[in-house]
Amino acid sequence: CGGSSGGSAAAVAAGLFSASLGTDTGGSIRQPAAFCGVCGLKPTYGRVSRWGLVSYASSLDVAGVFAHSVQDVAVVLQTIAGHDTRDSTCLPHEVPDYSIAIEQLQDLRNIRIGVLREQIESPGLDDSIRKELREAIDSCRKLGAKMVDVQMPHSNYCIATYYIIAPCEASSNLARYDGVHYGYRSKGPEASTLDRMMQLSRSEGFGPEVQRRILLGTYALSAGYYDAYYLQALRVRRLIRQDYDEAFKQVDVLLGPTTPQPAFKLGEKINDPIQLYLQDLFTVGANLAGVPAISIPIAKSPDGLPIGMQLQAPPLEEAKLLGVAAAYHRLVEYQPTIPSSFQASLS
Repeated sequence: CGGSSGGSAAAVAAGLFSASLGTDTGGSIRQPAAFCGVCGLKPTYGRVSRWGLVSYASSLDVAGVFAHSVQDVAVVLQTIAGHDTRDSTCLPHEVPDYSIAIEQLQDLRNIRIGVLREQIESPGLDDSIRKELREAIDSCRKLGAKMVDVQMPHSNYCIATYYIIAPCEASSNLARYDGVHYGYRSKGPEASTLDRMMQLSRSEGFGPEVQRRILLGTYALSAGYYDAYYLQALRVRRLIRQDYDEAFKQVDVLLGPTTPQPAFKLGEKINDPIQLYLQDLFTVGANLAGVPAISIPIAKSPDGLPIGMQLQAPPLEEAKLLGVAAAYHRLVEYQPTIPSSFQASLS
């Protein structure tokens, strides 16, 4: 379903719940939302407490929301946002009333929308998604928004930067777990000592992709490579943040694709890790910069698969982000696809 929180997105899309929670480290809320045809919000880093979550990449992890409508996302965010003394990264800023903010923005007049043209014209983007995004841009312009092409000079380095920082932090965070207390324990004859049992439990219990990321992070943090990889990635991350700061001096929100293509076919598997990592091409920037981002459904592909559009806003500007997303849906008269069984339960 597009990411580690895919089950939460699928549950909302199937009508099992009106909303659900997920975590987003590099796109794991927004990509499943795009694949499943629901709304998925990654808030500002620190807007929602991470207390109780198992840390993967501590400087990137964010808890967020799935729902059928932007209005429902706002209601849930209102509940979960706010300062929590148990999470040192949680921001002490006041939480606005997001539902009221949505109602106050009735149209897109005077809203400056930055078009990430380089992403939309990327050769790796599916043609059906490109077509729908171009139509969405035209709709925003007709609805009164000021459309501005925005350049992000260091966007080509986002994937490489993310896949150094995230594995490094994961290597450190996951080192504290032996895995034995979480459902798997090696019981073979080789597990004769406590140390050997824990070693085998971690080796056998982790899948190949998890092992790959932990080993990559451990390698990048090792003596002789720390400066060349990890510190260099932190420097590039600073430049990416500066790109966002400069962009938001020109516009209120950024518009671009959420995923390179619609949902994968049932049972389809990508064995090439590089190709797999490139699925995060359009989403990791928001995590590296710590800005809020939302994926909203805008159309369906010729095969009937949902297509998502990503909007991003300055830090702590979730109210503006949700307002623009809700106004767009309302003005283009977008109707979410809600399963009949769920509609019956609502009535």
